[in-house]
Amino acid sequence: MISAGQRRYVLFLLFMVSVFNYIDRTILSILQVPIKADLGLSDSQLGALTGLSFALFYSTLSLPIARLADRWTRKYLIAGSLAIWSGMTSLTGLATSFTSLLFYRVGVAAGEAGSIPATHSMIADLYPAKERATALSVWGLSLPVGMMFGFSVAGALADAVGWRMAFAVVGLVGLVLVPILTFTMREPLRGQFDFVPATASPAPSARQALSRLWGLKTYRYLVVAGAFHAFAWYSVNSWSAPFYVRVHEMSLAQTSLYLALVNGFGSAAGMYLGGRLSDHFGQSDPRARARVVAIALFVMVPFALCQYFVASAELSMALGAVSQTLMLVYYGPIIAIAHLLVPANMRAFTSAVLMLVLNLFGLGLGPFVTGLLSDALVAHMGMAEHSLRYAISFSVLFSLMGGWMFWRASNSLPHEMLHKSEANSAEPVVPSGLREVREARVG
Repeated sequence: MISAGQRRYVLFLLFMVSVFNYIDRTILSILQVPIKADLGLSDSQLGALTGLSFALFYSTLSLPIARLADRWTRKYLIAGSLAIWSGMTSLTGLATSFTSLLFYRVGVAAGEAGSIPATHSMIADLYPAKERATALSVWGLSLPVGMMFGFSVAGALADAVGWRMAFAVVGLVGLVLVPILTFTMREPLRGQFDFVPATASPAPSARQALSRLWGLKTYRYLVVAGAFHAFAWYSVNSWSAPFYVRVHEMSLAQTSLYLALVNGFGSAAGMYLGGRLSDHFGQSDPRARARVVAIALFVMVPFALCQYFVASAELSMALGAVSQTLMLVYYGPIIAIAHLLVPANMRAFTSAVLMLVLNLFGLGLGPFVTGLLSDALVAHMGMAEHSLRYAISFSVLFSLMGGWMFWRASNSLPHEMLHKSEANSAEPVVPSGLREVREARVG
């Protein structure tokens, strides 16, 4: 058993790895303006770089790596992934064209593909089900923290040393964490909090795992819900910086500071409250685990639409702070709910399938389609100044479908939870003699 102190240390290291994950993703979004001017890129090309190209490689590679994470030592996979994506980030400053920038972006995606499913699996083995959404949300705070640092640091570095050197600095700093992760983080016992503990039996084949997931109505609804909402969230995240620079004529420094604050504090509040509320209300009614998210999305959409159409930059930013807070409520609950449906030896794969769809539809198509729509509005309707207002607002509407699907998922969740009593368990249940065997395997 890992002690409480060791458990917090492992969660902290996983948090720091994820911080660098989101810093490396965010830096390209905030530096779109100088990159576009330097390399002469279109909005469609920028959308492909920040979304489609990254999502294709990130999502498809995550499946085979997740299969490995369900069988092998997860901390080594995470450390290796961090080394690859940090190295490729540092090399991005060498790009001289769309093609070379695409190559480095694909390298970042290949590295990051191995991190999140393995991390989800480790956290599920660090905390019991009743605390898991909260733990995942605490880890998920790495997203707003990473974005806050990404927006603020990238803007400051770009002003000081240029966008190329900004990539080099951020990537090299991430490499420092690799040996710390490799030599000081302890691997948790797989399935230790399950009522049916993990045994020496192998994880199911990919075909068996996919068949099992497809047979779960709750999981199908979760995947669709997450995909719709991810389409909106990634579009907003990718295009907010160009929106404020073009439409409200804010400087890049002002825009990066605002986005750093709203993504750092607003998103963090929404993410943490989402996990806490989901765990709290889910104790008495499992359906509430998903309904907390559905209600948040229904409330969020009007705020987000107003954000992009009000004339005042100050009012737009205030509305954006509210919408960004509500957008991230889903993050912890969607993973925790998915893990309630499956055994420990297929949780990394379950997360990978979920992330595959969310990233292909959300990250892959959201920014890309928004960029295409913006270009079309400029070309066919002459909306050079206001094209992003309508393009981003179109994407936000997808969250309404996401909220409805989360509500649908809530109805079947009580009947499909793998261990209905596990949600109230705080201690691992391991048959006599099995713990020693499993600890020997992990050690």
